[in-house]
Amino acid sequence: MIEIIKRYNSEYKFSDIHLKEDKPAMLRINGDMITPSEDIISSSELSEFANQTLSENQKKRLEEVRDVDLAFEIDNYRFRANFFYTSDGLSAVLRKIETEIPSMRELGIPFVMQEIVLKPNGLVLLTGPTGSGKSTSLAAIIDAINDTKKGHILTIEDPIEYIHHSKKCSISQREVGRDAHSFASALRAALREDPDVILVGELRDLETIQLAITAAETGHLVFATLHTAGAPNTINRIIDVFPAAQQAQVRTQLSQSLH
Repeated sequence: MIEIIKRYNSEYKFSDIHLKEDKPAMLRINGDMITPSEDIISSSELSEFANQTLSENQKKRLEEVRDVDLAFEIDNYRFRANFFYTSDGLSAVLRKIETEIPSMRELGIPFVMQEIVLKPNGLVLLTGPTGSGKSTSLAAIIDAINDTKKGHILTIEDPIEYIHHSKKCSISQREVGRDAHSFASALRAALREDPDVILVGELRDLETIQLAITAAETGHLVFATLHTAGAPNTINRIIDVFPAAQQAQVRTQLSQSLH
């Protein structure tokens, strides 16, 4: 299986590989799904690939929960992967992650966002549907901070996608499931780990959202993502997570901390 992935890497410019038992591999290229070869991936080949790739804890989660997220490398390429079960058996989707972090300028990120990088504290949310570039944009922003500030950057991700190396900043990257139990537990601990900048891979629940707002209010610059259609929907999405009695307070907190 690894040799097949290496071959496709050299022959095609794809964003994702889809693998299913007893089916040929499919690639997503420029948004379209194609079948580059009619060669069948057997159940044993896919199971062996999962066994080689997953840690013992990840194998346990796959068996118990029936899906698992992770990131791994093949040669010089890094992939974010999800193994999961369907009615047809085991499947996997691998998204290719560029190992070189693009600059904010290369991504065409607006200048106002480049100014936000210089802020000492507050909450910055990147929103959009899956595949819209939230993770890549965040990686570019973190890299810009790493280039220009002197501080401690702490990231909490599931899984870690882009690998950051310390430049002017000290960088600590934590992966949920491997280095931390959950986003909320890692974010709670983060307040005791002397960070200047905190990246939260995804605001998934009430506790994580509340902790992110608190961190922004207490002198940290917090970046996070949300799956929403646009900026106006983001505010309502956050507020609606909270009980009605807390919503007015949360609205006030957001007005003071959100950039």
